[in-house]
Amino acid sequence: MSPVMVAARPRGRGGFMKFGLFYELQLPKPAGEEQWGPEDEKRIYHEMLDQVELADSLGFDYVFEVEHHFLEEYSHSPAPEMMMAALSQRTKNIRLGHGIVLTPPGYNHPARVAERLSALDLLSEGRVEFGSGESASEMELGGFGVERGLKKSMWEECTREITNMMVQTPYQGFQGEFFEMPPRNVIPKPMQKPHPPLWVAASRRETTMLAARFGMGSLGFGFETPDELAERTNEYYRIVREECFPIGHAINPGLAVLTTFMMADSDEEALRRSANGPAFFSHSLGYYYSPASGGRHQPGEKNIYDDFLKQNERDNTMSARTGFIKEDEIRKGEPEDEVQRALYRAARSGTAVGTPDRVRETLKTYEDNHLDVMIFVAQCGDREHDHIMESIELFGKELLPEFKERHEAEHGKWRAEQLAGIDYPVNSSI
Repeated sequence: MSPVMVAARPRGRGGFMKFGLFYELQLPKPAGEEQWGPEDEKRIYHEMLDQVELADSLGFDYVFEVEHHFLEEYSHSPAPEMMMAALSQRTKNIRLGHGIVLTPPGYNHPARVAERLSALDLLSEGRVEFGSGESASEMELGGFGVERGLKKSMWEECTREITNMMVQTPYQGFQGEFFEMPPRNVIPKPMQKPHPPLWVAASRRETTMLAARFGMGSLGFGFETPDELAERTNEYYRIVREECFPIGHAINPGLAVLTTFMMADSDEEALRRSANGPAFFSHSLGYYYSPASGGRHQPGEKNIYDDFLKQNERDNTMSARTGFIKEDEIRKGEPEDEVQRALYRAARSGTAVGTPDRVRETLKTYEDNHLDVMIFVAQCGDREHDHIMESIELFGKELLPEFKERHEAEHGKWRAEQLAGIDYPVNSSI
């Protein structure tokens, strides 16, 4: 099917967002200790269950959880399908998002991904979001023997075939560059037809536009500013209209952005509670995703949190903050490289940190630029579970109803205008 050519449209006012939570399941080692406590990993798993259950009861729209392997302290989430299965039985409405599944075959055979997605979709009664990606950390690539220079091609080939497996009866089989499989009926089939909505991890602008060409939602891990979002939204939806060749059997147009999240009754208390969370997120992400990470990390021995505390004391970036940094001050020292810029922003941004009034004001700048989904990073670094629960409840009661009302009233109309004339089937929860 060739793409439908539609002229670009003028943008209306207001985007009216949906909201979600994002989980790496971070677990810094105690300062000065070689290992975690015996109950620490169990604790963060059950805390996540409680946090998402609360978010569901308050009307949050999404939860996204990563798949990462061997990234000690940064992410203890190698099997998100297990957590999502548990959440499917403890929640009623919240969408259960893989953010993301690693689809190169060295990590996961495509048939196993299709089977797990479909089974989870049945258990959750059609609430699965299928985010995919390939990772860039040497610990994961080297651990599973995935060649860095081929991982993007692996992702594309396997993601395409995963969607075919969920649709075809029987799956017709495949002989590709990176995997092959004879004809088989891959069962079960998902409740959502033709398959759950598709997303891809996007830390760079070029990947956001690739998502548009493939008819996928963009999970933006670059901590984009409202101005950047405005430009990307225009171009993303233009490509969806004019240049889309879907990777799956239905498209999921949508832009999601991550931001750090902590709310309280005063700005000072929100900053105190947020404290080292975003800075450790940035530090540990940079540690594992720098080119030298595979050679310098000592598995099972290194205490990354100790290094972070030493660097944080030198840099004086987060723990000594007594007020908010203005947006223009943040931008002055930004690196030019997109990935390094995302790390810089992750440590310093306060988009959803503060009182309800402050968070409302900053979120509306994204709303006015037609962001589809804002995803909050609440669980990170050494943040306390009780503070996260209080933030979720405060947002859910004070802010979510007004954003949700505007979303239901306006955003569907705006999206319909952007997608008018497109022949491809759309399967989207936005």
